[in-house]
Amino acid sequence: MSSKHTTVTTHIPVKVKKKLSIQPKIKAAVYGTIVPLGLVIAWEYLSKTGVFPQHLLPAPTTILDTIAGMFQDGTLWGHLGITLYRLIFGFLIGVAAAVLLGAAAGYFKTVESLIDPLIQAFRSIPSLAWVPLFILWMGIGESSKIVLIAVGVFFPVYLNIVSGIQGVDRKLIEVGKVYNFNSWQLIRKIILPASLPSFLVGIRSGLGLGWMFVVAAELMGASKGIGYLLVYGQNSYSPELIISSIVLFAILGKLSDSLLKRLEVKTLHWQDTFTKKA
Repeated sequence: MSSKHTTVTTHIPVKVKKKLSIQPKIKAAVYGTIVPLGLVIAWEYLSKTGVFPQHLLPAPTTILDTIAGMFQDGTLWGHLGITLYRLIFGFLIGVAAAVLLGAAAGYFKTVESLIDPLIQAFRSIPSLAWVPLFILWMGIGESSKIVLIAVGVFFPVYLNIVSGIQGVDRKLIEVGKVYNFNSWQLIRKIILPASLPSFLVGIRSGLGLGWMFVVAAELMGASKGIGYLLVYGQNSYSPELIISSIVLFAILGKLSDSLLKRLEVKTLHWQDTFTKKA
């Protein structure tokens, strides 16, 4: 007589606690607001308690009221529009010139020997030193302002392009020659991708300098623009208008840099850097 044994396996469900995961972008944005928010709160408190004199450093709420007032009466849009117009055109002209000259100087040693010493000498000239010369040549119209901004944008973009091209690993070039790449194929498939990170960094640096040169440009007899508001606030002894203009510059600069940073991340998605998780 044989007996059959039946084994019954019972699965007991185990609840696994899920960790609350925060997206890295949201986490970075939260961290990025901690220090500015803390400074604004401290600034507001010190201004309201009289530690910071109101006639020298108005409270943040006063600054916001000034910006909101310009927004409501419509004057803000005119100043923003003309400043962005000058910046965009100057930025595009400066980048285009830097790409042409930087690519030639980076790829051809003879071109670098011809033009790089002169460009390096011009790079050390302060921005305000160009103002009287451009006024003499082009007057106080928009052309002199746009050219001044283009000059500011040109140098960091040029330097990064030359550095990026000359920094391409020679082994990559040799691999291209093994595959019988011609000059155009070497540029398109090897040199351009390898130098692209440096070029994009130069673009961001050029945009930052472009915002700085906007202020110098709008000192050249401008009747509109955020830089003009700085001068008008100084002449009318309005610290709230001066600081409001500075805040607007900071906000616009941050937004434009964030756009370029986003473009940089998408363009260089193929890079395997230590900041990217596997």
